[in-house]
Amino acid sequence: MLKENLEHVQENIKKACEKAGRSTDEVTLIAVSKTKPVEMLQEIYDQGIREFGENKVQEMCSKMEVMPSDIRWNMIGHLQTNKVKYIIGKTSLIHSVDSLHLAKEIQKQAVKNDVICDILVEVNIAGEESKFGTSRDEAIALVEEIAKLDHIRIKGLMTIAPFVEDPEDNRQYFKAIKQLSVDIAAKNIDNVSMNVLSMGMTGDYTVAIEEGATMVRVGTGIFGARNYGTTQ
Repeated sequence: MLKENLEHVQENIKKACEKAGRSTDEVTLIAVSKTKPVEMLQEIYDQGIREFGENKVQEMCSKMEVMPSDIRWNMIGHLQTNKVKYIIGKTSLIHSVDSLHLAKEIQKQAVKNDVICDILVEVNIAGEESKFGTSRDEAIALVEEIAKLDHIRIKGLMTIAPFVEDPEDNRQYFKAIKQLSVDIAAKNIDNVSMNVLSMGMTGDYTVAIEEGATMVRVGTGIFGARNYGTTQ
């Protein structure tokens, strides 16, 4: 079942890339494994997936202990400053940096562990009150401030688009964050690249790819619905 789900997602990614005139090499699939048991992660791992995404620090750390060491763990959920110390040096990418306060804690722990930490700046592109992320208007200033921290590398942007019935409704937001990444890249800020655009989830990842996503975060589409309802 999981194998078929994964193949379906991969086929959709391929079609979206073809439609956009992009290579599939430009898009990384992150299997969002939050709340799912390690047996299911292992099944997807055995199909060749190495990028996994988790929302909670504790869950990520417990899975790291038992899963193969070549997995690249992506922290995609809201990160509290008091939890940063548990994942520094263990994650390949923190997607959800939404404040200078959080970035400074990441810097502090990265210095302590003598590592460079790759991050994305999370932008609440739709301005939803229920979502974390810096605003579109404040994003550039935040990037400029974080860029001064020498143990952090800004690799791009991340957004969580609104939950919609029709994925086309989110195209405007994907376009907007792509443009924001272009605007930031044009500033040539030291220590900042805009090579990564983490956007698109189970309901809208094909549209996100058409608009420039380089990472898509798919959970339900691979692992099936979680216990808090279903999505397509």
